[in-house]
Amino acid sequence: MNEATRFAAMMEEGAALRRRLAHEAPEAVLGVVALCEAAIRRGGRLFFCGNGGSAADAQHLATELLVRLRSSVERPSWPAIALTLDPTTLTAGGNDYGFDEVFARPLSGLGRAGDVLFGITTSGKSPNVLRALEMARRMGIGTVGLLGGDGGPARALCDHVLLVPSTVTARIQEAHIALGHAVMELLEDRLVRA
Repeated sequence: MNEATRFAAMMEEGAALRRRLAHEAPEAVLGVVALCEAAIRRGGRLFFCGNGGSAADAQHLATELLVRLRSSVERPSWPAIALTLDPTTLTAGGNDYGFDEVFARPLSGLGRAGDVLFGITTSGKSPNVLRALEMARRMGIGTVGLLGGDGGPARALCDHVLLVPSTVTARIQEAHIALGHAVMELLEDRLVRA
């Protein structure tokens, strides 16, 4: 396969996944939107965590809430925290408690019942994301999984699952940000409209 054909195949694969999600995921997406809306209306916060590219997605989605998603919509900043942002906390937590605890430990101090945690993992197997989801469950924090493949062990720890049915990390991450943007845009519409 030449490079041009390979490029076209990548684009088609990503587009096919998004078309599939457009038909299969509306109910799941609207469930996540409702969970987030209820949390923000009660004065709660949304937390995000993930590793590598998923850490970047966590930061990206939190920023859409803290600042804004669309320049055409003027609205208040909403409370969102990417647990990936503070290298001091990440390295101290990794050093003192182990890398598996780097998200669960700060969540235990910052989160409260009624908040929402987005665990982002393309495999559904990231130990530190699993531990954060477990902590959230113990604390009464709603859990959302942005997952790939079959969802792995993370699936059972999530109240709501946005699953990308692929095993190709790049395609999963592309779909995760598309799903995240859809959630944020629908959430923004609901909160601004009211």
